[in-house]
Amino acid sequence: MSIPHGFADANIDSLPLHVVSRDTIGQWRATQEASVLASLDAQAFDGSPWTAITLPAADGGIAAAVIGVADLLDPYSYGHAPYALPVRAWSLATDLAPEARSALHLGWGLGSYRFNRYKQPLRQPAQLQTQGDDEAFAQLAACIRVRDLVNTPTEDMGPDQLEQVACELAERFGAQIEVISGDDLLTRNFPAIHAVGRASHRAPRLIALRWGDESHPHVAIVGKGVCFDTGGLDLKPADGMRNMKKDMGGAAHAIALAELVMTRKLPLRMTLLVPAVENAVGPNAFRPGEVLATRQGMSVEIDNTDAEGRVILCDALTYAGEMKPALLLDFATLTGAARIALGPDLPALYSNDEDVARLWLESGIERRDPLWRMPLWRPYLRYLTSTVADIANGGPSKMAGSITAAIYLERFIPAAQKWAHLDVYSWNDSDRPGRPAGGEAQGLRSAYGLLRKLSST
Repeated sequence: MSIPHGFADANIDSLPLHVVSRDTIGQWRATQEASVLASLDAQAFDGSPWTAITLPAADGGIAAAVIGVADLLDPYSYGHAPYALPVRAWSLATDLAPEARSALHLGWGLGSYRFNRYKQPLRQPAQLQTQGDDEAFAQLAACIRVRDLVNTPTEDMGPDQLEQVACELAERFGAQIEVISGDDLLTRNFPAIHAVGRASHRAPRLIALRWGDESHPHVAIVGKGVCFDTGGLDLKPADGMRNMKKDMGGAAHAIALAELVMTRKLPLRMTLLVPAVENAVGPNAFRPGEVLATRQGMSVEIDNTDAEGRVILCDALTYAGEMKPALLLDFATLTGAARIALGPDLPALYSNDEDVARLWLESGIERRDPLWRMPLWRPYLRYLTSTVADIANGGPSKMAGSITAAIYLERFIPAAQKWAHLDVYSWNDSDRPGRPAGGEAQGLRSAYGLLRKLSST
């Protein structure tokens, strides 16, 4: 694996980098010379999280640097360092455990990231010397894949481009690729995907990638690929539409997770499904009050054309369930209600299986990639009652919006199928250490940990 951006080969000149926290700085200070202690005191450095200082050399240059972190196992604790330190190579001078060293590598790479397709950053990040860390770098590449896909404007990241990404991955890893697009969706019985995407000048499609040994456990990964969401005829206001290039964040997560599984060669058989559409306004846009057919056979009344993600997912989830995988996961930027309930940093997890939910939550804690379980409270199906169809995609009530979206999806999951759904924001509203404003991977590393556990059983 090539050395990622923000890292340097171990053979180039570097300066020592010390890593401390408020808990460890006292022990570290006890090993330092008086001149170092004087410099620390002059700068009031106490190892606080997301701080960094340089230590002077006798000739007036820089002798070393020290960064303060909150949690040695949290990658984001290191995310400030690449742009807080001078632009040069640094070599780790602190004896970190392997897990903490991997967290440093991942966090340094996340902190080095800037989306530069259209604009070059004003400066380059400092470089961390490394002899390689394939596991951390593979996870870093997956996180960057999500960020790049979500950050790219829809003109350059529509259904066609998502298909191209999947095709490139299939060629690279020897996977099978199938794309069902346009009116072929009707012929192949994916009517809901077709209905949502038919008004766009870009054809709707279902992208399917299949990889792995038939003898291995089968996992299906589904990602919502609404490449832009105007809201349809229930048009979003301008501020609500501004960042809707990110409405394919679920697809970005699913693609990145599939790529990570293949890169690390997990002993799994995997099917990746991405229903990719634009929810556009046009003469043939689907309308409020229409009743749509679905692959599963259930009829859906459209209460609101801005609740389109669950409509395309129901066909993809039905198709995935037909394969009877050992586990079915889906990722979707599905509801603003999840953000109101949990804020931007915590994806909402729903699952019909206690073991799956427990393992995913445990993985989130272990990998410092948190998520929060929400209830599949089925009595709230009353909010999705239709007088003309089997179910409505919304309803007049504003109550429990994320829960009702999840239990809508559950209606398209076979009864015996193990399933988990992640309602994810996929976005940073502002710059924070290691988290530049824009697209963000959330729940991805914890999902990977879940699949590692599945593949080892």
